[in-house]
Amino acid sequence: MKKLLIGILTLASLTACEQVQESLTVTVTNPLSMDRQGEMVELSMKEVSKKLGLADTAQVIVLGMDGMQVPYQITHDDKLIFPVQVSADGSSQYTLQIGTPEPVSVKVCGRAYPERMDDIAWENDLIGCRAYGPAMQRRGERGFGYDLFTKRGTTEPVLEEMYEMQNSPENWAKVSELRKTDPKAAADFQNSFTYHVDHGYGMDCYAVGPTLGAGVSALMVDDAIVYPWCYKEGEILDNGPLRFTVKLEFNPMNVKGDTTVVETRVITLDAGSHLNRTTITYNNLQETLPVVTGIVLHDTIGAIVADAKSGYMTYVDPTTGPGQGQIFVGAAFPEDVNEAKPVRFSDEERHRRNNAYGHVLSYSEYEPNDEYVYYWGFAWDQADIQTAEAWDEYMKAFAKKVRNPLEVRLK
Repeated sequence: MKKLLIGILTLASLTACEQVQESLTVTVTNPLSMDRQGEMVELSMKEVSKKLGLADTAQVIVLGMDGMQVPYQITHDDKLIFPVQVSADGSSQYTLQIGTPEPVSVKVCGRAYPERMDDIAWENDLIGCRAYGPAMQRRGERGFGYDLFTKRGTTEPVLEEMYEMQNSPENWAKVSELRKTDPKAAADFQNSFTYHVDHGYGMDCYAVGPTLGAGVSALMVDDAIVYPWCYKEGEILDNGPLRFTVKLEFNPMNVKGDTTVVETRVITLDAGSHLNRTTITYNNLQETLPVVTGIVLHDTIGAIVADAKSGYMTYVDPTTGPGQGQIFVGAAFPEDVNEAKPVRFSDEERHRRNNAYGHVLSYSEYEPNDEYVYYWGFAWDQADIQTAEAWDEYMKAFAKKVRNPLEVRLK
C-alpha cells in the first residue's frame, strides 16, 4: 500500500510538471560586451511541442519583445531556429505560442545543378557559394576548393537566374554563330549574360583550381596536404527560408596507404551571415593526423591575418580581373587551433596549382571518430563590407561569438 501511494504521488508530480502551457518564454543572454544582431538561436522542437501540447497539425508563432512576429524555420534535425537581437552583456525575451505564422521571405536557398557538371550552389542575402560535383571529377578537372559568388544590390536569391543565363544552350549557340562573322559582337553578347560579369547583383570573380579555394579543410600526411576531389554524393537537408544545409560525401581517399578513408561534410549557411558552418568527419581513419583549413593565395601582396590565438584568419583576394574589386576571405574556429600561417608554394608546386602562390593555413589535430567544426566565408568590397580593416573586425568579432555562444533558456 505504501509503495502504491508513493507511485501515485510520483505520477501526480510528473503530470503536474508536464502540464501544457499556453505560451513559452525564451530568454537569450549575451555573455559578451558587444551587441549580437541577427544570430540564429536553436530550440528543440520536440521540447516545444511537448510543453505546448501541440497537435500534429498545429503551428506556432515566435513573438519579439515588441509583440511582432519573428520569422523562424524548423530544420531537418527538428530544431526551431530564429534570429535574435541581444544588447551587450544583456538579455532578450521571446514568446512562443500556438498561432498562424506570417509568410517568411526566402533568404537562404540552394540546389544541385546537373546541367553544370553537378555543382551544388547555395546563397543567402549576402553571399553565394558552390561545391564542385562528380561530373567535373569524371572530366579530370581539378576543382578541389569552394567557389564563390559575390552579391550586391539585392538580398533576394539570384543564383538560379545566373545559372540559367550561363548555361542557356540558345545563348551559347548565338555566341558560336556570331564568332564566325563578328568576334567583337560575340564577346559583347557573351558578356551580356555570363555570370563572370557583374550585371548589378554580383558575379563569379574568384579562382579555385587545384587548391583549397575559399576554406576547404584537408588532412596532412608528412607535411603534405591530402587534397580532396569533388563530392561524390550530395543531399540537401535544409532549404530555407532562414537556413540551408547540405551533406556532402566524398570518394575514398588514400591516407598513408589506407584507401578506405571517407570524408563527410555538413555545411550550413544562415540568413544574415557571411560565413558557413562546416562539420567534417573522416570515417575509417585509424590514427590522429593534422587537419588544415586553407585559403588560396592568388598574389603576394594581399593582406593576410593569421591569428591562431583569436581563432581566425583572413586574406584579401585580388579577384580574377580588373575592375572587379577585392574579395575578403576568412575562416573562424570555435576551438583552439595549434597554428595559423601563410605557406608559400615552390615554383614546381605553383605550376601544379595553376600558378597560385600558396595558402594561409590553420593547423589542428583530427582524432578518429571526432568532428572538426569551423566556419568559412567571404565579403566583397562592392557590397556591405568595403575595407580589409572592416573585414578583420567582422572576423575577429565572429570568432569571439562562436567561442562565446548565446545562452538560451526555455521556460
